[in-house]
Amino acid sequence: MDIANRIMVVTGGASGIGKALAEAFHREGARHVVVADRDEAGAKEVAGAIGGTGIGLDVADEGAVRDLVAATQSNIGPIDLFMSNAGFVTMGGLEVPNKEINDQWDVHVMSHVYAARAVLPSMIERGEGYIMSTASAAGLLTQIGSLAYSLTKHAAVALAEWIAITHGHQGIRVSVHCPQAVKTNIGANSPDRKRRRGLSVGVASGDGVLTAEQAADACIDAVRQERFWVLPHPEVAEYVRRKATDVDRWLHGMRRFQGRLYEGQPLPGDWFVDAQDD
Repeated sequence: MDIANRIMVVTGGASGIGKALAEAFHREGARHVVVADRDEAGAKEVAGAIGGTGIGLDVADEGAVRDLVAATQSNIGPIDLFMSNAGFVTMGGLEVPNKEINDQWDVHVMSHVYAARAVLPSMIERGEGYIMSTASAAGLLTQIGSLAYSLTKHAAVALAEWIAITHGHQGIRVSVHCPQAVKTNIGANSPDRKRRRGLSVGVASGDGVLTAEQAADACIDAVRQERFWVLPHPEVAEYVRRKATDVDRWLHGMRRFQGRLYEGQPLPGDWFVDAQDD
C-alpha cells in the first residue's frame, strides 16, 4: 500500500510504538492520522504535533471502537489503514487470577476483533483496506514466565491469520507486528506484581532492545510490501523455523533458556510447591 494521501487510525498512539507509527505515517505523507489512546491528553498531544486528530479510547470497549470508526468516516473520510496497537504485560503462570487473564484477553485479542468488526464492512464495500495489529514474537514463540501474555498474543496472531485468509479476496491486506523487546513504557503501564521480577523485558532482550522508531519503521516497510509478518527482530523467523522443524528440540532449548533466566530464583512453576508449603 502506498501510504501517501491515506487516512490512518492508530490505537495506543499516545506513546511507544503507536506514537512512533503515527509520526511515521505523517512523515510518509498520510492525508490524516487519527491517534487514539486511553490517555486522551497524550493522544491529543501526539496528534497536535502532526496535524491529526486525537481522541480518548478504551480499546476494550467495543462501542467506543465502533464510535471511533464511525466518527472518523463521517468527519474525515474512509479509513485506509487501521493499526490496532495496545498492550501490557504481567508475569505469572496458572496461579494468576482469572481477571488478569481476561483483562489481557480483552486488550490483546478482543480489541482487534472489535476493530475488524467496525472497519471491515466499509473496506470490503470499497474493495480495499489494510488492517495491522500489534502482537508479539511471543505470539509466534512464547513468553517465558507469562501465561496470560503467551495465550493472548498467540490468539492475536491467529486472528490476523484468519482475517488475511478469509478476507484477502475482498481486497483486505493484513500485517501482524511481532517484535521482541522494544523500549516503551509497557512495563510502566502494567500492574506491579512481585512475580514480574524484572523479567518481562529481559526474557525478550537477547537480540537487542529496539527503539519504538525502529519498530515503526519495520511496520512501514511491511505496509509498503503488503507483508504479513512484521519482524523488527529478523532472528525471530529463524526461531520459528526451528520450532516448526523440531518442536521437541525447541522446547528443550526453551527450558534451558528459562533455567538460565531464573538462575538462583524459583522457576515459574514453583508457585505450586510454595503453595503446598504454606
